[in-house]
Amino acid sequence: MNSHEMDQADIEKLTASVEELLQLCETLMDENARLSKQNRQLLAERNTLNEKNQLSQSKIAGMITRLKTLEVEL
Repeated sequence: MNSHEMDQADIEKLTASVEELLQLCETLMDENARLSKQNRQLLAERNTLNEKNQLSQSKIAGMITRLKTLEVEL
């Protein structure tokens, strides 16, 4: 192999490596976008569940207070 052929082979290897890295970057960016969207959805769901939990706790506290009031009245 002469110097020119060796250089061409090196360039082809480098080109293939760069193309592989670009494909990997694209795959990772897509996955990152998907995971970011999933994270936003899960945070919204968590906030909704926290609100429902707080509402339930408030209702339970109110029921306990009413039961204690009824107990005192009896």
